[in-house]
Amino acid sequence: MNTQELITEVMSLPVEDRALIVDYLLKSLNHGEPDIEKTWAEEAQRQLEELRSGKVRAIPGDVVLNNLRKRFYQ
Repeated sequence: MNTQELITEVMSLPVEDRALIVDYLLKSLNHGEPDIEKTWAEEAQRQLEELRSGKVRAIPGDVVLNNLRKRFYQ
């Protein structure tokens, strides 16, 4: 399997699985502080649970960027 085939296969996975793969890849590049990594992992889990429960809703990135542009550049 070449790199492009691997990327194509990974992109077909559910978002939670892709996030896990990204986490492992980033950890392989950055060897951070264990306490900080743990704190970020807990925060990511909390945010994921809020999304899944409906407590918060996701806003598409393009909407966020457009709102920021309107607020700060017009």
